[in-house]
Amino acid sequence: MALAGLYRRVLPSPPAIEFASPEGKKLFTEALAGGTVEGFFKLISYYQTQSEPAYCGLATLAMVLNALAIDPGRTWKGPWRWFDDTMLDCCEPLEKIKSQGITFGKVACLAVCNGAQVETFRADQSNIQDFRERVVSCASSEDCHLIVSYNRAILNQTGTGHFSPIGGYHAEKDMVLILDVARFKYPPHWVPLSLLWEAMNTIDKATGHLRGFMVISKFQKATSVLYTMSCKHKDWNVVAKYLTEDLPRLFSSENLKDVNDVLCVVFRSAPSNLRDFIQWIAEVRRQDDGGIVLSEEEKGRLALKEEVLKQIRETELFKHMMGYLEFERSLCKNLAPLGYKDSLADIAANVCCQGAELLTGKSRSLNGCCCKDIRLLKSVCKEPVTVASGTVTTDGAEQMIDMLIPSSETKPSCLCDFDQNSCRGIPPSIGDGLTVLLFALPQDTWLGLKEEKLQAEMKGLTAVDGLPTLLQEEVLHLQRQLHYLKADLNTTSSSS
Repeated sequence: MALAGLYRRVLPSPPAIEFASPEGKKLFTEALAGGTVEGFFKLISYYQTQSEPAYCGLATLAMVLNALAIDPGRTWKGPWRWFDDTMLDCCEPLEKIKSQGITFGKVACLAVCNGAQVETFRADQSNIQDFRERVVSCASSEDCHLIVSYNRAILNQTGTGHFSPIGGYHAEKDMVLILDVARFKYPPHWVPLSLLWEAMNTIDKATGHLRGFMVISKFQKATSVLYTMSCKHKDWNVVAKYLTEDLPRLFSSENLKDVNDVLCVVFRSAPSNLRDFIQWIAEVRRQDDGGIVLSEEEKGRLALKEEVLKQIRETELFKHMMGYLEFERSLCKNLAPLGYKDSLADIAANVCCQGAELLTGKSRSLNGCCCKDIRLLKSVCKEPVTVASGTVTTDGAEQMIDMLIPSSETKPSCLCDFDQNSCRGIPPSIGDGLTVLLFALPQDTWLGLKEEKLQAEMKGLTAVDGLPTLLQEEVLHLQRQLHYLKADLNTTSSSS
Protein backbone atom coordinates (compact mmCIF):
# COMPACT_ATOMS: atom_id res chain seq x y z
CA MET A 1 0.00 0.00 0.00
CA ALA A 2 1.51 3.33 -1.05
CA LEU A 3 1.96 6.05 1.55
CA ALA A 4 -0.01 9.22 0.99
CA GLY A 5 2.98 11.44 1.78
CA LEU A 6 2.78 15.10 2.75
CA TYR A 7 1.30 18.02 0.87
CA ARG A 8 2.99 21.17 2.19
CA ARG A 9 3.00 22.42 5.78
CA VAL A 10 0.98 25.13 7.44
CA LEU A 11 3.28 28.14 7.86
CA PRO A 12 3.50 28.95 11.59
CA SER A 13 2.12 32.49 11.88
CA PRO A 14 3.15 34.24 13.99
CA PRO A 15 6.07 34.64 13.79
CA ALA A 16 6.01 34.37 9.97
CA ILE A 17 3.74 36.28 7.58
CA GLU A 18 3.06 34.59 4.26
CA PHE A 19 4.25 36.67 1.31
CA ALA A 20 1.01 36.20 -0.65
CA SER A 21 -1.28 37.08 2.26
CA PRO A 22 -2.92 40.55 2.44
CA GLU A 23 -0.51 41.55 5.21
CA GLY A 24 2.44 40.11 3.28
CA LYS A 25 1.46 42.07 0.17
CA LYS A 26 1.15 45.23 2.24
CA LEU A 27 4.65 44.71 3.68
CA PHE A 28 6.02 44.21 0.18
CA THR A 29 4.32 47.36 -1.17
CA GLU A 30 5.74 49.45 1.69
CA ALA A 31 9.21 47.94 1.31
CA LEU A 32 9.08 48.59 -2.43
CA ALA A 33 8.32 52.26 -1.74
CA GLY A 34 11.24 52.31 0.68
CA GLY A 35 13.64 50.89 -1.93
CA THR A 36 14.55 47.76 0.03
CA VAL A 37 13.28 45.05 -2.33
CA GLU A 38 15.42 45.98 -5.35
CA GLY A 39 17.19 42.62 -5.26
CA PHE A 40 13.86 40.79 -5.13
CA PHE A 41 13.09 41.09 -8.83
CA LYS A 42 16.27 39.40 -10.02
CA LEU A 43 15.88 36.63 -7.45
CA ILE A 44 12.21 36.01 -8.19
CA SER A 45 13.04 35.76 -11.89
CA TYR A 46 15.20 32.71 -11.11
CA TYR A 47 13.31 31.36 -8.10
CA GLN A 48 13.49 27.58 -7.99
CA THR A 49 12.36 24.76 -5.76
CA GLN A 50 15.12 22.50 -4.48
CA SER A 51 15.04 19.23 -6.43
CA GLU A 52 15.89 17.06 -3.42
CA PRO A 53 14.88 17.40 0.27
CA ALA A 54 18.52 18.04 1.24
CA TYR A 55 19.40 20.36 -1.67
CA CYS A 56 18.41 23.65 0.02
CA GLY A 57 21.97 24.96 -0.09
CA LEU A 58 22.42 23.98 -3.74
CA ALA A 59 19.08 25.41 -4.89
CA THR A 60 19.69 28.65 -3.00
CA LEU A 61 23.11 29.06 -4.58
CA ALA A 62 21.91 28.17 -8.09
CA MET A 63 19.16 30.76 -7.76
CA VAL A 64 21.63 33.45 -6.62
CA LEU A 65 24.24 32.63 -9.29
CA ASN A 66 21.59 32.89 -12.01
CA ALA A 67 20.26 36.14 -10.53
CA LEU A 68 23.78 37.59 -10.70
CA ALA A 69 24.06 36.51 -14.36
CA ILE A 70 27.22 34.48 -13.73
CA ASP A 71 27.98 32.26 -16.72
CA PRO A 72 28.59 28.67 -15.55
CA GLY A 73 30.85 28.03 -18.54
CA ARG A 74 29.25 24.63 -19.11
CA THR A 75 25.98 23.44 -20.51
CA TRP A 76 22.95 22.45 -18.48
CA LYS A 77 20.77 20.84 -21.15
CA GLY A 78 20.93 21.12 -24.92
CA PRO A 79 23.00 24.18 -25.82
CA TRP A 80 22.00 26.16 -22.71
CA ARG A 81 24.45 27.26 -20.05
CA TRP A 82 22.51 27.61 -16.81
CA PHE A 83 22.93 26.88 -13.11
CA ASP A 84 20.81 24.07 -11.73
CA ASP A 85 21.19 22.58 -8.26
CA THR A 86 22.22 19.25 -9.83
CA MET A 87 25.30 20.92 -11.38
CA LEU A 88 26.85 22.18 -8.13
CA ASP A 89 29.14 19.33 -7.19
CA CYS A 90 32.68 20.73 -7.35
CA CYS A 91 33.06 20.70 -3.54
CA GLU A 92 31.00 17.66 -2.55
CA PRO A 93 29.52 14.63 -4.37
CA LEU A 94 25.80 15.04 -5.04
CA GLU A 95 25.06 11.59 -3.63
CA LYS A 96 26.57 12.63 -0.32
CA ILE A 97 24.66 15.92 -0.27
CA LYS A 98 21.45 14.08 -1.10
CA SER A 99 21.82 11.88 2.00
CA GLN A 100 23.56 14.24 4.44
CA GLY A 101 22.94 17.80 3.30
CA ILE A 102 25.68 20.39 3.00
CA THR A 103 27.56 22.60 5.40
CA PHE A 104 27.94 26.38 5.51
CA GLY A 105 31.58 26.20 4.44
CA LYS A 106 30.87 23.92 1.51
CA VAL A 107 28.17 26.28 0.17
CA ALA A 108 30.74 29.09 0.30
CA CYS A 109 33.28 26.82 -1.43
CA LEU A 110 30.74 26.04 -4.15
CA ALA A 111 30.06 29.73 -4.70
CA VAL A 112 33.78 30.43 -5.10
CA CYS A 113 34.48 27.56 -7.50
CA ASN A 114 31.54 28.66 -9.64
CA GLY A 115 32.90 32.16 -10.12
CA ALA A 116 31.22 34.23 -7.39
CA GLN A 117 32.72 36.62 -4.89
CA VAL A 118 31.83 35.55 -1.34
CA GLU A 119 31.91 37.10 2.11
CA THR A 120 31.01 34.72 4.93
CA PHE A 121 29.92 35.65 8.45
CA ARG A 122 29.18 33.10 11.12
CA ALA A 123 27.12 34.48 13.98
CA ASP A 124 30.19 34.80 16.24
CA GLN A 125 31.96 36.84 13.53
CA SER A 126 29.22 39.44 13.26
CA ASN A 127 26.38 40.99 15.26
CA ILE A 128 22.73 41.77 14.65
CA GLN A 129 23.37 45.38 13.63
CA ASP A 130 26.02 44.37 11.10
CA PHE A 131 23.63 41.72 9.77
CA ARG A 132 20.85 44.32 9.46
CA GLU A 133 23.13 46.70 7.56
CA ARG A 134 24.16 43.99 5.11
CA VAL A 135 20.55 42.92 4.61
CA VAL A 136 19.61 46.53 3.79
CA SER A 137 22.59 46.87 1.44
CA CYS A 138 21.77 43.73 -0.56
CA ALA A 139 18.00 44.33 -0.49
CA SER A 140 18.58 47.80 -1.94
CA SER A 141 20.73 46.56 -4.82
CA GLU A 142 20.78 44.06 -7.67
CA ASP A 143 24.55 43.64 -7.36
CA CYS A 144 24.63 41.29 -4.35
CA HIS A 145 22.39 38.77 -2.64
CA LEU A 146 22.40 37.46 0.91
CA ILE A 147 22.07 33.77 1.83
CA VAL A 148 21.14 32.74 5.36
CA SER A 149 21.88 29.47 7.13
CA TYR A 150 19.50 29.06 10.06
CA ASN A 151 17.65 26.65 12.35
CA ARG A 152 14.01 26.37 11.33
CA ALA A 153 12.96 25.34 14.85
CA ILE A 154 13.53 28.88 16.13
CA LEU A 155 10.83 30.04 13.67
CA ASN A 156 8.49 27.27 14.95
CA GLN A 157 8.92 25.47 11.63
CA THR A 158 9.59 21.75 11.17
CA GLY A 159 13.13 20.66 10.38
CA THR A 160 16.48 22.01 11.56
CA GLY A 161 19.23 23.47 9.38
CA HIS A 162 18.16 25.26 6.23
CA PHE A 163 19.48 27.65 3.56
CA SER A 164 17.49 30.27 1.64
CA PRO A 165 18.11 33.70 0.08
CA ILE A 166 16.78 36.99 1.47
CA GLY A 167 14.49 38.76 -0.98
CA GLY A 168 13.77 42.04 0.80
CA TYR A 169 13.60 44.08 4.01
CA HIS A 170 10.86 46.15 5.68
CA ALA A 171 12.54 48.91 7.65
CA GLU A 172 9.63 50.04 9.86
CA LYS A 173 8.71 46.49 10.93
CA ASP A 174 12.34 45.30 10.89
CA MET A 175 11.33 42.19 8.95
CA VAL A 176 13.07 40.21 6.20
CA LEU A 177 11.55 38.31 3.29
CA ILE A 178 12.79 34.70 3.08
CA LEU A 179 12.42 33.20 -0.39
CA ASP A 180 12.22 29.65 0.92
CA VAL A 181 13.57 27.21 -1.68
CA ALA A 182 11.66 24.33 -0.06
CA ARG A 183 8.46 25.57 -1.71
CA PHE A 184 6.93 22.12 -1.42
CA LYS A 185 6.95 22.77 2.32
CA TYR A 186 6.57 26.51 3.03
CA PRO A 187 5.84 29.50 0.78
CA PRO A 188 7.96 32.70 0.82
CA HIS A 189 7.41 34.56 4.08
CA TRP A 190 8.34 37.58 6.16
CA VAL A 191 9.95 37.04 9.60
CA PRO A 192 11.34 39.46 12.23
CA LEU A 193 15.01 40.11 11.55
CA SER A 194 15.85 39.65 15.25
CA LEU A 195 14.26 36.20 15.23
CA LEU A 196 16.15 35.19 12.08
CA TRP A 197 19.36 36.35 13.75
CA GLU A 198 18.50 34.13 16.71
CA ALA A 199 17.92 31.23 14.29
CA MET A 200 21.36 31.81 12.72
CA ASN A 201 23.03 32.12 16.13
CA THR A 202 22.68 28.38 16.71
CA ILE A 203 25.14 25.51 16.59
CA ASP A 204 25.10 23.08 13.69
CA LYS A 205 25.57 19.85 15.64
CA ALA A 206 27.13 18.15 12.64
CA THR A 207 30.09 20.55 12.58
CA GLY A 208 30.14 22.22 15.99
CA HIS A 209 30.16 25.63 14.28
CA LEU A 210 27.62 28.41 14.47
CA ARG A 211 25.42 29.07 11.47
CA GLY A 212 25.44 32.48 9.78
CA PHE A 213 25.05 34.32 6.50
CA MET A 214 27.03 35.05 3.36
CA VAL A 215 26.98 37.87 0.83
CA ILE A 216 27.33 36.70 -2.78
CA SER A 217 28.26 39.07 -5.59
CA LYS A 218 29.69 38.98 -9.09
CA PHE A 219 33.27 39.88 -9.87
CA GLN A 220 33.43 43.14 -11.79
CA LYS A 221 35.44 41.48 -14.55
CA ALA A 222 35.45 37.98 -15.93
CA THR A 223 37.51 35.50 -13.95
CA SER A 224 39.47 32.65 -15.46
CA VAL A 225 39.13 29.56 -13.33
CA LEU A 226 41.61 26.95 -14.53
CA TYR A 227 42.05 24.99 -11.29
CA THR A 228 39.81 24.06 -8.41
CA MET A 229 40.11 22.17 -5.13
CA SER A 230 37.83 19.18 -5.20
CA CYS A 231 36.24 17.53 -2.17
CA LYS A 232 34.42 14.93 -4.23
CA HIS A 233 36.89 12.17 -3.40
CA LYS A 234 37.05 10.15 -0.23
CA ASP A 235 39.11 11.55 2.66
CA TRP A 236 39.50 15.02 1.11
CA ASN A 237 39.57 16.31 4.69
CA VAL A 238 42.78 14.32 5.30
CA VAL A 239 44.41 16.22 2.42
CA ALA A 240 43.08 19.59 3.61
CA LYS A 241 44.34 18.90 7.14
CA TYR A 242 47.72 17.83 5.77
CA LEU A 243 48.13 21.03 3.78
CA THR A 244 46.93 23.45 6.46
CA GLU A 245 48.01 21.81 9.73
CA ASP A 246 50.48 18.97 9.24
CA LEU A 247 52.96 20.59 6.85
CA PRO A 248 54.20 23.30 9.25
CA ARG A 249 54.85 20.63 11.88
CA LEU A 250 56.70 18.46 9.37
CA PHE A 251 58.95 21.36 8.42
CA SER A 252 59.84 22.06 12.04
CA SER A 253 60.95 18.45 12.53
CA GLU A 254 63.27 18.35 9.50
CA ASN A 255 66.63 19.96 8.74
CA LEU A 256 66.00 21.14 5.21
CA LYS A 257 68.68 22.89 3.20
CA ASP A 258 67.11 23.95 -0.10
CA VAL A 259 63.91 24.26 -2.09
CA ASN A 260 64.18 20.72 -3.47
CA ASP A 261 64.33 19.38 0.09
CA VAL A 262 61.15 21.31 0.90
CA LEU A 263 59.33 19.93 -2.14
CA CYS A 264 60.44 16.40 -1.27
CA VAL A 265 58.90 16.74 2.19
CA VAL A 266 55.70 18.30 0.84
CA PHE A 267 54.99 15.66 -1.78
CA ARG A 268 56.61 12.51 -0.45
CA SER A 269 54.72 12.85 2.84
CA ALA A 270 51.43 13.80 1.17
CA PRO A 271 48.32 11.60 1.32
CA SER A 272 47.98 9.42 -1.78
CA ASN A 273 44.87 11.26 -2.98
CA LEU A 274 46.54 14.68 -3.08
CA ARG A 275 46.34 14.33 -6.88
CA ASP A 276 42.53 14.31 -6.62
CA PHE A 277 42.45 17.48 -4.49
CA ILE A 278 43.78 19.90 -7.09
CA GLN A 279 42.11 19.52 -10.48
CA TRP A 280 41.87 21.58 -13.61
CA ILE A 281 38.38 22.39 -14.75
CA ALA A 282 37.29 20.85 -18.01
CA GLU A 283 34.78 22.58 -20.22
CA VAL A 284 32.58 19.84 -21.63
CA ARG A 285 29.80 20.04 -24.21
CA ARG A 286 27.61 17.54 -25.99
CA GLN A 287 28.88 17.26 -29.52
CA ASP A 288 25.49 18.16 -30.97
CA ASP A 289 25.77 21.50 -29.18
CA GLY A 290 27.91 22.86 -31.99
CA GLY A 291 30.11 20.21 -33.52
CA ILE A 292 33.83 20.86 -33.49
CA VAL A 293 33.57 24.58 -34.23
CA LEU A 294 34.54 26.79 -31.31
CA SER A 295 32.31 29.79 -30.69
CA GLU A 296 33.85 33.20 -29.98
CA GLU A 297 32.85 32.81 -26.30
CA GLU A 298 34.56 29.43 -26.09
CA LYS A 299 37.66 30.79 -27.78
CA GLY A 300 37.69 33.68 -25.30
CA ARG A 301 37.43 31.42 -22.26
CA LEU A 302 40.10 29.09 -23.63
CA ALA A 303 42.39 32.03 -24.34
CA LEU A 304 42.08 33.22 -20.72
CA LYS A 305 42.86 29.76 -19.38
CA GLU A 306 45.80 29.38 -21.74
CA GLU A 307 47.18 32.72 -20.56
CA VAL A 308 46.93 31.54 -16.94
CA LEU A 309 48.75 28.34 -17.89
CA LYS A 310 51.48 30.37 -19.60
CA GLN A 311 51.85 32.63 -16.54
CA ILE A 312 52.19 29.61 -14.22
CA ARG A 313 55.02 28.26 -16.36
CA GLU A 314 56.88 31.57 -16.28
CA THR A 315 57.19 31.60 -12.47
CA GLU A 316 60.36 30.67 -10.60
CA LEU A 317 58.29 28.29 -8.47
CA PHE A 318 57.29 26.31 -11.57
CA LYS A 319 60.96 25.96 -12.56
CA HIS A 320 61.74 24.55 -9.12
CA MET A 321 58.74 22.24 -9.42
CA MET A 322 59.90 20.89 -12.77
CA GLY A 323 63.39 20.34 -11.35
CA TYR A 324 61.89 18.38 -8.47
CA LEU A 325 59.71 16.26 -10.78
CA GLU A 326 62.64 15.47 -13.05
CA PHE A 327 64.60 14.45 -9.93
CA GLU A 328 61.78 12.13 -8.86
CA ARG A 329 61.50 10.65 -12.33
CA SER A 330 65.24 9.98 -12.39
CA LEU A 331 64.86 7.95 -9.18
CA CYS A 332 61.92 5.96 -10.45
CA LYS A 333 61.74 6.19 -14.23
CA ASN A 334 58.72 3.97 -14.66
CA LEU A 335 56.44 5.69 -12.16
CA ALA A 336 54.92 9.14 -12.46
CA PRO A 337 55.19 11.14 -9.20
CA LEU A 338 52.04 11.06 -7.06
CA GLY A 339 50.40 8.76 -9.59
CA TYR A 340 49.97 11.45 -12.25
CA LYS A 341 50.15 10.72 -15.95
CA ASP A 342 50.82 13.55 -18.34
CA SER A 343 50.26 11.84 -21.69
CA LEU A 344 47.67 13.62 -23.77
CA ALA A 345 45.71 10.37 -24.05
CA ASP A 346 45.54 10.09 -20.26
CA ILE A 347 44.58 13.74 -19.93
CA ALA A 348 41.84 13.38 -22.53
CA ALA A 349 40.52 10.23 -20.82
CA ASN A 350 40.46 12.05 -17.49
CA VAL A 351 38.60 14.97 -19.04
CA CYS A 352 36.15 12.54 -20.61
CA CYS A 353 35.44 11.20 -17.13
CA GLN A 354 34.78 14.75 -15.97
CA GLY A 355 32.37 15.02 -18.86
CA ALA A 356 30.57 11.89 -17.74
CA GLU A 357 30.27 13.32 -14.23
CA LEU A 358 28.87 16.62 -15.49
CA LEU A 359 26.33 14.88 -17.70
CA THR A 360 25.15 12.39 -15.08
CA GLY A 361 25.81 14.14 -11.75
CA LYS A 362 27.62 11.00 -10.58
CA SER A 363 31.27 10.66 -9.60
CA ARG A 364 33.24 8.13 -11.63
CA SER A 365 36.73 6.79 -11.14
CA LEU A 366 39.08 6.90 -14.12
CA ASN A 367 39.19 3.09 -14.22
CA GLY A 368 35.39 2.86 -14.22
CA CYS A 369 34.74 5.73 -16.60
CA CYS A 370 32.55 4.80 -19.55
CA CYS A 371 34.50 6.74 -22.17
CA LYS A 372 35.74 5.41 -25.49
CA ASP A 373 36.82 6.45 -28.96
CA ILE A 374 38.78 9.39 -27.57
CA ARG A 375 40.37 11.35 -30.39
CA LEU A 376 42.12 14.68 -30.86
CA LEU A 377 40.64 17.18 -33.25
CA LYS A 378 43.83 19.20 -33.77
CA SER A 379 47.46 18.26 -34.36
CA VAL A 380 49.49 17.88 -31.18
CA CYS A 381 52.75 19.47 -32.25
CA LYS A 382 51.94 21.85 -35.07
CA GLU A 383 49.56 23.81 -32.88
CA PRO A 384 48.16 23.48 -29.34
CA VAL A 385 45.44 20.89 -28.90
CA THR A 386 42.19 22.63 -27.96
CA VAL A 387 39.51 19.98 -28.48
CA ALA A 388 39.33 16.27 -27.71
CA SER A 389 36.32 14.16 -28.54
CA GLY A 390 34.99 11.00 -26.93
CA THR A 391 31.92 8.89 -26.32
CA VAL A 392 30.35 8.75 -22.86
CA THR A 393 28.04 5.85 -22.02
CA THR A 394 25.44 6.72 -19.39
CA ASP A 395 22.65 4.36 -18.40
CA GLY A 396 23.18 2.38 -21.58
CA ALA A 397 22.92 5.39 -23.89
CA GLU A 398 25.92 6.77 -25.79
CA GLN A 399 26.60 10.49 -26.14
CA MET A 400 29.41 12.09 -28.13
CA ILE A 401 31.07 14.92 -26.20
CA ASP A 402 33.81 17.45 -26.86
CA MET A 403 36.30 18.55 -24.20
CA LEU A 404 37.97 21.96 -24.56
CA ILE A 405 41.58 21.61 -23.42
CA PRO A 406 43.69 24.72 -22.76
CA SER A 407 47.37 24.49 -23.63
CA SER A 408 50.42 26.69 -23.59
CA GLU A 409 53.48 27.21 -25.78
CA THR A 410 56.27 25.45 -23.91
CA LYS A 411 59.77 24.36 -24.84
CA PRO A 412 60.38 20.59 -24.93
CA SER A 413 60.77 19.13 -21.44
CA CYS A 414 59.76 16.14 -19.37
CA LEU A 415 56.19 17.36 -19.84
CA CYS A 416 56.38 16.00 -23.39
CA ASP A 417 56.20 12.36 -22.32
CA PHE A 418 53.33 11.81 -24.73
CA ASP A 419 55.43 12.75 -27.77
CA GLN A 420 59.16 13.07 -28.22
CA ASN A 421 58.98 15.14 -31.42
CA SER A 422 59.47 18.62 -29.96
CA CYS A 423 55.93 19.14 -28.70
CA ARG A 424 55.11 22.74 -27.94
CA GLY A 425 51.40 22.87 -27.07
CA ILE A 426 51.25 21.35 -23.59
CA PRO A 427 47.95 20.96 -21.71
CA PRO A 428 47.63 21.28 -17.92
CA SER A 429 49.98 18.85 -16.19
CA ILE A 430 51.23 17.70 -12.82
CA GLY A 431 53.75 20.54 -12.62
CA ASP A 432 51.15 23.25 -13.19
CA GLY A 433 48.70 21.84 -10.66
CA LEU A 434 51.25 21.36 -7.90
CA THR A 435 52.68 24.83 -8.53
CA VAL A 436 49.36 26.60 -8.07
CA LEU A 437 48.68 24.41 -5.04
CA LEU A 438 51.87 25.70 -3.39
CA PHE A 439 50.92 29.28 -4.26
CA ALA A 440 47.57 28.71 -2.54
CA LEU A 441 49.09 27.64 0.80
CA PRO A 442 49.04 30.25 3.59
CA GLN A 443 52.32 32.14 3.97
CA ASP A 444 52.66 30.97 7.57
CA THR A 445 53.06 27.42 6.20
CA TRP A 446 56.76 28.16 5.79
CA LEU A 447 57.33 29.47 9.31
CA GLY A 448 58.27 25.98 10.49
CA LEU A 449 61.40 25.92 8.32
CA LYS A 450 64.44 26.17 10.59
CA GLU A 451 66.75 27.89 8.09
CA GLU A 452 65.74 31.56 7.96
CA LYS A 453 67.24 31.99 4.50
CA LEU A 454 65.23 29.03 3.17
CA GLN A 455 62.10 30.27 4.90
CA ALA A 456 62.49 33.66 3.21
CA GLU A 457 63.14 31.98 -0.15
CA MET A 458 59.96 29.89 0.08
CA LYS A 459 57.93 32.93 1.07
CA GLY A 460 59.34 34.81 -1.90
CA LEU A 461 58.70 31.97 -4.35
CA THR A 462 55.08 31.57 -3.20
CA ALA A 463 54.25 35.28 -2.77
CA VAL A 464 51.08 36.25 -4.61
CA ASP A 465 51.49 40.04 -4.72
CA GLY A 466 54.00 40.04 -7.56
CA LEU A 467 52.15 37.63 -9.82
CA PRO A 468 50.48 38.74 -13.07
CA THR A 469 46.85 39.73 -12.52
CA LEU A 470 45.23 36.66 -14.09
CA LEU A 471 47.41 34.21 -12.19
CA GLN A 472 47.00 36.21 -8.99
CA GLU A 473 43.21 35.93 -9.33
CA GLU A 474 43.55 32.19 -9.96
CA VAL A 475 45.61 31.73 -6.80
CA LEU A 476 43.32 33.93 -4.68
CA HIS A 477 40.39 31.83 -5.92
CA LEU A 478 42.13 28.69 -4.61
CA GLN A 479 43.11 30.38 -1.36
CA ARG A 480 39.49 31.27 -0.69
CA GLN A 481 38.47 27.67 -1.35
CA LEU A 482 41.14 26.35 1.00
CA HIS A 483 40.10 28.87 3.65
CA TYR A 484 36.47 27.71 3.57
CA LEU A 485 37.48 24.05 3.54
CA LYS A 486 39.85 24.49 6.47
CA ALA A 487 37.05 26.14 8.47
CA ASP A 488 34.78 23.24 7.58
CA LEU A 489 37.02 20.22 8.16
CA ASN A 490 34.49 18.62 10.49
CA THR A 491 31.78 18.22 7.89
CA THR A 492 28.40 17.16 7.44
CA SER A 493 25.14 18.82 7.11
CA SER A 494 22.17 21.02 6.73
CA SER A 495 18.86 19.96 5.29
CA SER A 496 15.33 21.19 4.85
